[in-house]
Amino acid sequence: MIFGNHIRQLREESNLVLREVAAQLEIDTATMSKIELGLRFARRKHIPLLAKLLNCSEEELQKKWLADKIYQLLEDEKLGYEALKVAERVLEYDKTKTDKN
Repeated sequence: MIFGNHIRQLREESNLVLREVAAQLEIDTATMSKIELGLRFARRKHIPLLAKLLNCSEEELQKKWLADKIYQLLEDEKLGYEALKVAERVLEYDKTKTDKN
């Protein structure tokens, strides 16, 4: 969804066809199409290659990839948003502990 839309936009801006990107990732065109449509997740190991191929930030792709995973986990949860806020507070707390060390 988030990741797939972004990848499709970058691919089109780079004038690459789906089969070219799929070949570089060593996956079939149907799988690449499903990734762009948000029906399937790309593998984490594909992110650096996609960043290089699409001339974009690997960090930005990582963020969108993780955002999709989080969204998929929480989209049908009644308390999903509240759980996300709790997780955010824990992550911030853990980061401050790590930064002090």
